[in-house]
Amino acid sequence: MNSSPDIRHILVAHDFSEFSDAALDYGLALAAKFGARVTVVHVYDVPSLGAPEVLILATDWTKQFGVVARESLDQVVAQTRERGVAVEAVLRRGTAWREVVAVAEEVKADLIVVGTEGRRGVTRALLGSVAERIVRMATCPVLVARRPTSKAPSSSSALPDPSER
Repeated sequence: MNSSPDIRHILVAHDFSEFSDAALDYGLALAAKFGARVTVVHVYDVPSLGAPEVLILATDWTKQFGVVARESLDQVVAQTRERGVAVEAVLRRGTAWREVVAVAEEVKADLIVVGTEGRRGVTRALLGSVAERIVRMATCPVLVARRPTSKAPSSSSALPDPSER
């Protein structure tokens, strides 16, 4: 079996963390290798407010979350321009794993790349794992970039050498 997978569209989930930056590096390197395009998706959620008197402020507050998220996402995408890969951005509001899976289906992604902190024990049990839920629910393959690396992949090196870890 010597054929390589047909990867034309890669979806990278990004939450503005260093772990997501590592996932984006992998996604861009794979896109360069396969001639694929990349969609970077960020999902934000606005915390629910329980007090009725806060509802008046909630509309402006919600809009501000979206504005800041859009500006940050556009900045992430702008930083990828010199990599020579077609990159677009999608911003969603909702539950992260659900929206990532939905966007992957909408754009017909061939691969999802997601970063993770690699939490364990009680912290993971209490907070859950967005990456784990994406892996379980996605209809396409998912690459999980566990931790950032100082030897981030570039389009010239394609992928990091596993022996250097």
